[in-house]
Amino acid sequence: MTTREQTAHRFGMAWVGLSLCLGAHVVDEALSGFLEVYNPAVRAIHAHLPFLLLPTFTFKVWLSLLIAAVCVLVALSAFAFWGARWMVPLSYLFAGVMLMNGLWHSAASIYLRRPMPGVYSSPFLLAGSVCLLVTARRFRASW
Repeated sequence: MTTREQTAHRFGMAWVGLSLCLGAHVVDEALSGFLEVYNPAVRAIHAHLPFLLLPTFTFKVWLSLLIAAVCVLVALSAFAFWGARWMVPLSYLFAGVMLMNGLWHSAASIYLRRPMPGVYSSPFLLAGSVCLLVTARRFRASW
């Protein structure tokens, strides 16, 4: 296996890793009542800022959308393993959003002094995000 193939393999593994971390995070949120916190917060925000387009969800719709998103992300891993260059900007976006998600759950838990739904899996999102960012940068440098 060439160095470039090894780097692409690591990139694919990092992509799969963060995708699975997101899957675990979805399970964490589903089991800890995320929508019981999210939906009332969105309604309160809409009361003050009605122009913001923040949706409320039923549990079934929310979970179905997140499961579909995780499946799409896992399916995209094939392109990362094949070394598709267009996956690098996508990985920066994916890792950046997941990094912010993990930080948000952690910060909200600290601020409110109670564990927020999803906080137990947020360290995995943080670690997986950093891993994907570093691996994507190395993959890009191997071109």
